Amino acid sequence: MPGLPRFHLDTSAPHSRRPCHQWPGSWASLQKTVVILCLLLSSTSLSPTHAQTEIPLETVKLWADTFGRDLYDTVTKYSGSLLLQKKYKDVESSLRIKEVDGLELVRKFSEDMETMLRRKVEAVKNLVEAAEEADLNHEFNESLVFNYYNSVLINERDENGNYVELGAEFVLESNAHFSNLMVNTSISSVQLPTNVYNKDPDILNGVYMSEALNTVFVENFQRDPTLTWQYFGSSTGFFRIYPGIKWTPDENGVIAFDCRNRGWYIQAATSPKDIVIVVDTSGSMKGLRMTIAKHTISTILDTLGENDFVNIIAYSDYIHYIEPCFKGILVQADRDNREHFKQLVDELMVKGVGVVNQALTEAFQILKQFQEARQGSLCNQAIMLITDGAVEDYEPVFEKYNWPDRKVRVFTYLIGREVTFADRMKWIACNNKGYYTQISTLADAQENVMEYLHVLSRPMVINHDHDITWTEAYMDSKLFTSQAQSLMLLTTVAMPVFSKKNETRSHGILLGVVGSDVALRELMKLAPRYKLGVHGYAFLNTNNGYILSHPDLRPLYRDGKKLKPKPNYNSVDLSEVEWEDRAETLRTAMINGETGSLSMDVKVPLDKGKRVLFLTNDYFFTDISDTPFSLGVVLSRGHGEYILLGNTTVEEGLHDLLHPDLTLASDWIYCITDIDPDHRKLSQLEAIVRFLTGEDPDLECDEELVREVLLDAVVTAPMEAYWTAMALNTSDESEQVVDMAFLGTRAGLLRSSLFVGSEKVSDKKFLTPEDEASIFTMDHFPLWYRQAAEHPAGSFVFNLRSAEAPESPGQPMVVTASTAVAVTVDKKTAIAAAVGVQMRLEFLQRTFWAATQQCGTVEGPCPESCQDSHLDCFVIDNNGFILISERSQEMGRFLGEVDGALMTQLLSMGVFSQVTMYDYQAMCKPSNHHHSAARPLVSPISALLTATRWLVNELLLLLLEWSAWGSWRADSKAEAKAVFHQSHKHKKQDMLQPCDTQYPVFVHQTAIQETNGAIECGACQKIFVMQQIPSSNLLLLVTDPTCDCSIFPLILQEATEVKYNASVKCDRMRSQKLRRRPDSCHAFHPEENAQDCGGTSDLSASLPMLLLPLCAWVLPPQLLR
Repeated sequence: MPGLPRFHLDTSAPHSRRPCHQWPGSWASLQKTVVILCLLLSSTSLSPTHAQTEIPLETVKLWADTFGRDLYDTVTKYSGSLLLQKKYKDVESSLRIKEVDGLELVRKFSEDMETMLRRKVEAVKNLVEAAEEADLNHEFNESLVFNYYNSVLINERDENGNYVELGAEFVLESNAHFSNLMVNTSISSVQLPTNVYNKDPDILNGVYMSEALNTVFVENFQRDPTLTWQYFGSSTGFFRIYPGIKWTPDENGVIAFDCRNRGWYIQAATSPKDIVIVVDTSGSMKGLRMTIAKHTISTILDTLGENDFVNIIAYSDYIHYIEPCFKGILVQADRDNREHFKQLVDELMVKGVGVVNQALTEAFQILKQFQEARQGSLCNQAIMLITDGAVEDYEPVFEKYNWPDRKVRVFTYLIGREVTFADRMKWIACNNKGYYTQISTLADAQENVMEYLHVLSRPMVINHDHDITWTEAYMDSKLFTSQAQSLMLLTTVAMPVFSKKNETRSHGILLGVVGSDVALRELMKLAPRYKLGVHGYAFLNTNNGYILSHPDLRPLYRDGKKLKPKPNYNSVDLSEVEWEDRAETLRTAMINGETGSLSMDVKVPLDKGKRVLFLTNDYFFTDISDTPFSLGVVLSRGHGEYILLGNTTVEEGLHDLLHPDLTLASDWIYCITDIDPDHRKLSQLEAIVRFLTGEDPDLECDEELVREVLLDAVVTAPMEAYWTAMALNTSDESEQVVDMAFLGTRAGLLRSSLFVGSEKVSDKKFLTPEDEASIFTMDHFPLWYRQAAEHPAGSFVFNLRSAEAPESPGQPMVVTASTAVAVTVDKKTAIAAAVGVQMRLEFLQRTFWAATQQCGTVEGPCPESCQDSHLDCFVIDNNGFILISERSQEMGRFLGEVDGALMTQLLSMGVFSQVTMYDYQAMCKPSNHHHSAARPLVSPISALLTATRWLVNELLLLLLEWSAWGSWRADSKAEAKAVFHQSHKHKKQDMLQPCDTQYPVFVHQTAIQETNGAIECGACQKIFVMQQIPSSNLLLLVTDPTCDCSIFPLILQEATEVKYNASVKCDRMRSQKLRRRPDSCHAFHPEENAQDCGGTSDLSASLPMLLLPLCAWVLPPQLLR
């Protein structure tokens, strides 16, 4: 942080992500630090000075004690905290405190998750069997005529009011189980991307054959009502989804979703692979050919996943790795690396003569080295050769490196319309167990690239190995273009579907992939929050070390008013969230699927990074059988390892449960209400009542949690009467003191009572779902509860919060005060509840100014007061945030932003310490420089080209709109328009990019309850006194404002990007983190028909498709992905 002297330096960054010689300090900030240190060394921090008598220590202590006592009396009176403590004390003899066995807990959660996931696998297996049986019994009919429910056309009518073809009536009803979307649970519907003809014979036969899945979809859902979406993605491009749904095109009328390039399809269709893409950048590739080649590479990259490895070599008369840092290696094809490659591909330039043999030699050598070193996927290996066909001297390379075993497949892509070299390219593919295609236009790329996946799937198909695939976490926002529900993290279980016909066995025909989604939120409900204590949590990660679910995973970022998925949201590594695991011991054990435990001291950020908790956490972990996932459970030491158990009668508990001031955590599962349609309308509280009264014997409830809720309802019941009486007694008071009182228990029970009319409540979002930090959620206890749990018993934690959103400055501020209620049985202490109040800041201020009128034994008016112009008084919390100041604009701000000299002195004296925190999921504005350092300035030629592109862009868009072009296919026009509109949209966006940041948090050292000193500020001294305010997390600071200390820089609590130099950046990019490979591999099969290796593509193309390459040159290259 520029200009901040680091009196407390935290060097706790994990070594794998640490800035390494890159402390963001510069020479300027070093000079500042030296100046500050010199000033501090000359200051008289504790020695008395003649001027210090102006701030008598005894008076300040009196003010702090008086304010603390008045504050404590008020909050205990209105919150009823002493009554609540007494009520728990009264039942202490009937309570038990059980120590939680973390290993037993994680095993139990894992078994429950395994059972749930196994049911999903069984559903998918049923679909596979049905699809393969239907295909076996189906004879292909070239002239088949068949009407089906097309997802886009259903319920559509023509101008005469008749249903359009393929668009018959399709009943749709809102369904809570499917995120309240309009669906039909009795039948599926069929979606096709815009570029697939909906009456193609292959499509019609496939759709007709797959009608057999309808009954299986319904039976699966009846058997397991927790199932969500089930689907079949065909290798021909259609997508059958259950329940049936209306599919909405995007704003340009385009359906871009193609099931064949979704992660679940690709991972299920092929085994892991090592790919080296070899691209010709010689002079003959200039212009449109290079544009098509770049789009082809981008399409290939989109078919890779986190279990694959890749590199890209460009060649002309010499070879070069497009990322020099990756020279001689393969890198994991995770989202970060794929996007990085795409940026570099966009910048490829053509020149020279193409010499392919060197590039092929280099590619074979990389693959051989990785195979011998047991690195990479250790499964399929392939070279993708992308060229216009002018290749020579390649046969000796194959003889040396690939024949006779042919362990590396070679796929060839002939770019352009020229067919002179077609035989040569086909010979290369056919003699190396690959596949040859010709790509003449941008529109050809998708279909032709997909062919290599069918070749790689052949060994698995011939063997009939139905491997079960689980995907990484993802948000399929493309699945329902116009639906908001899609911003939900999912994993998909998928299995391939094969042709069982004997006559096609050696061809290994993949019919498609079936899959079913599992919402990770539903999976995590099997690790109930109440069993994990105040700070505990559960998390999941994959075999690659990526987070599947974690309360600290932040997959979305705000772009203007919209929430969007971060580019790398599903490749966040465990070490980037649990970054205190410096040696990656936890990560290694979980990736290896081990069962065990370890302990770590951790720093937990709270309140959007403004505060931090220091905890010792115990981590317990195990694998989830038959999946690539591992489960971790975290319990905090101390009260987090104990669970409070008690008992009460159902009658008494039911009576107290029905109080109007009581609510339950809506995210927690007390009773299962989302399976039976009759139960979905019930709230959790209504379900508990039905369960306890026996009114609904079919309800399944968590009996342990229900018992805890009943006990808490009985113990906390007197609070309602207490608060009601308090409200009546204070209703006549002219000055409102407290807005509301509230309490929460470890069973998710929440009670609250208003002392003012609801229209007068300052913060209306508090304790509502709009303010997630203040309520019980699946991921965490409320902020006021978590802070109180780590504060000394009987002491209150005060927090200043803005009543409205931060974007509405000037809104009234409110203060919450909370304290924990602990129960001790047999020397074990557990947190039973937390209780508090919300009050207006004005009351706090009035109480404070009244307290500072006190002056002890002095008679008459006080000689000193905080109202005096020569004294400055602040009340700050234990993280340095100002609650009370004479200047209202300073309230809520960090002290260092207001008075850098004072904060610097408090840090140097050890009153506060600075803790450096890290965020490896941050988003930053990109640097202004061009991605490639080769073109830092815009040359006149470049400017001319840009202007030309714009002009041609506008002309083409005009032509597309012009009715004379109406003979084009409507879908082609829509597709081309979409590309153009996307280009204009893209230019307006100032895209944020993933980055690493560090930020300081400041923490009061509670051992220092009072101090005083003088800060040397050049010509004068700034005198100050600090005093702890008893029974709170607050401090009173009294200073002399007459001395100008602006020579001290302000101390800001803001995040700064961690910059890495080229060497460190390259090391981090090259590093191969530990991962566990998938269990199965299908690379070759002796019965494989290697002569089925492609042929010349159909050269006919419509006018718009021929013009798309030109459009590609006109548009920014990254839009072609």
